[in-house]
Amino acid sequence: QVQLVESGGGLVQAGGSLRLSCAASGGTFRCYLMGWFRQAPGKEREFVAAIRWTGSSTYYADSVKGRFTVSRDNAKNTVFLQMNSLKPEDTAVYYCAAQEYGSSWYEYDYWGQGTQVSVSS
Repeated sequence: QVQLVESGGGLVQAGGSLRLSCAASGGTFRCYLMGWFRQAPGKEREFVAAIRWTGSSTYYADSVKGRFTVSRDNAKNTVFLQMNSLKPEDTAVYYCAAQEYGSSWYEYDYWGQGTQVSVSS
């Protein structure tokens, strides 16, 4: 069973930056893809970004492209989401996810508990 623990959320002013971390453990060698999702109050969870554990492939939602960067440290089994030029509409709970069985950028099998990101105007 893969365990995911997010950290790095907080309150920031619009235009500011935050860096989220996701520490993975428990069988991550079986996972092919790591993703970030977010869910704002009253809205459905939405895809933000993803990165493969091997190689350099990344994928972003249009809403964050050019502002967010996903990266990984394989030695530490950790994935990061660098968020720059934050906007109030980026306010949400951010979740880390791992794919073992899924077959697309959007399908994941394991989820973290989430970390709150709040952007003030």
